[in-house]
Amino acid sequence: MNNKPKYHIFKNTKYALDGLLHALKTESSFRLELFLAPFIILAIILIDFELWQKSILLFSAFLILIVELINSAVENCVDLITKEFHPLAKSAKDIAATAVMFSIILHIIFWMVFLFCIL
Repeated sequence: MNNKPKYHIFKNTKYALDGLLHALKTESSFRLELFLAPFIILAIILIDFELWQKSILLFSAFLILIVELINSAVENCVDLITKEFHPLAKSAKDIAATAVMFSIILHIIFWMVFLFCIL
């Protein structure tokens, strides 16, 4: 059975925006990270970093949001399959959360290294 709709740029964009709206409505971690994003971006712009450093910081900031969305998708899929406790369901959710944590740690490491370089 093929549950994949035919590709159409406008419909696919609408699906992506629907996913963004759903994440904004239901995912408090994503809302918090998205709330902090403008402040982080402003700091990246204002601090005297080289262009390549700013690019890495921007990339790693967006990476956090991307990984958080993937984490939410994994959690939704697991919840769709089972509402009961299962060690594999817990493991899938925990591993996805770890990916978010690692993306945040990576971003913090970049900040620390780049700030150390200008001090």
